Amino acid sequence: MAIEQMTMPQLGESVTEGTISKWLVTPGDKVNKYDPIAEVMTDKVNAEVPSSFTGTITELVGEEGQTLQVGEIICKIETEGANPAEQKQEQPEASAAAETPAAESRAEEASQPNKKRYSPAVLRLAGEHGIDLDQVTGTGAGGRITRKDIQRIIETGGVQERPEEPKTAAPAPASSPKPEPKKEETSYPASTAGDIEIPVTGVRKAIASNMKRSKTEIPHAWTMMEVDVTNMVAYRNSIKDSFKKTEGFNLTFFAFFVKAVAQALKEFPQMNSMWAGDKIIQKKDINISIAVATEDSLFVPVIKNADEKTIKGIAREITDLAKKVRDGKLSADDMQGGTFTVNNTGSFGSVQSMGIINYPQVAILQVESIVKRPVVMDHGMIAVRDMVNLCLSLDHRVLDGLVCGRFLGRVKQILESIDEKTSVY
Repeated sequence: MAIEQMTMPQLGESVTEGTISKWLVTPGDKVNKYDPIAEVMTDKVNAEVPSSFTGTITELVGEEGQTLQVGEIICKIETEGANPAEQKQEQPEASAAAETPAAESRAEEASQPNKKRYSPAVLRLAGEHGIDLDQVTGTGAGGRITRKDIQRIIETGGVQERPEEPKTAAPAPASSPKPEPKKEETSYPASTAGDIEIPVTGVRKAIASNMKRSKTEIPHAWTMMEVDVTNMVAYRNSIKDSFKKTEGFNLTFFAFFVKAVAQALKEFPQMNSMWAGDKIIQKKDINISIAVATEDSLFVPVIKNADEKTIKGIAREITDLAKKVRDGKLSADDMQGGTFTVNNTGSFGSVQSMGIINYPQVAILQVESIVKRPVVMDHGMIAVRDMVNLCLSLDHRVLDGLVCGRFLGRVKQILESIDEKTSVY
């Protein structure tokens, strides 16, 4: 018999950790390879984790609700195989020289091979709070320092300052960088009698982390344009019942907006870009991320190659992706590859908003409520028209007002030209 260790898998690109939302097994259960053993939640997807081995569950290392880094041990499984005790006997015994301080240091490094392997989230969090990672004892696999270790230090007030360099009589070189000012710790409010404390779930933590990163790293700017969609509204309303009867799903206004944006992105590829430090990457594929909210979470699934799809095809994908969110069946692939986000804020009555850009994209478009308003027409006549505000948030490192104004103007032109002659197929 041998004891194998199951680790937290990477459930998507850029995913560095996962939260065990539910164990599907208990110690003593027999499992086959690929049997689901746990439900894991990340910032991108909820997924079942399959067993990597056939055997018997001996220990559940991770607890429900616990967040673990990718590669950390989540459980142990007893399998048929070589006896670990026999393998240990084959290893040569340590010599007396291992008692020296240098040898002890090497032994410590061997027992904690992952101590100096940090995830980007750990490195960033430690830097924000001035924590010296060399002084932190990790609780992860092989001594790896996890984000939970850093958060524990912050919450207990035990922030460890980096040791100062010893002062010398020699003056510092002119090129020596000035020491950075000490960063203040974040102060959180305390609850009082009668308050309700709601635990922050893994998804909500991920949303908070991503939103903070977007706001701190991306210099946001905003612009808005109003669009007359009277003809589009009349056309959609005239065919929605027959469409639903024929196709089996709803033809929403949102599908028309997504199609218009996809078409305009093809003409303005600067909008379909990503900031990459020393370069700007214009993406070839036009993959539209759409925000889908539940009672306590927000997911952003992706319509792939939206420019190649008809209004009907986009409407079907919106319906299918929204259903997957409600049923908790979004896959990692459903959440990856987005290049531009369109958010249907009008679905809950908003008429103006400023969205936070979905990192690492460079823009997000908020489609607001369609409302009837009096509008001054040609020759000074006033008419009641169906109007909608399109609110664009942009990354000012990549985009400027000119290209964004032209892009919004093109979206406006496409939407205002939709009428009964427009095909949804």
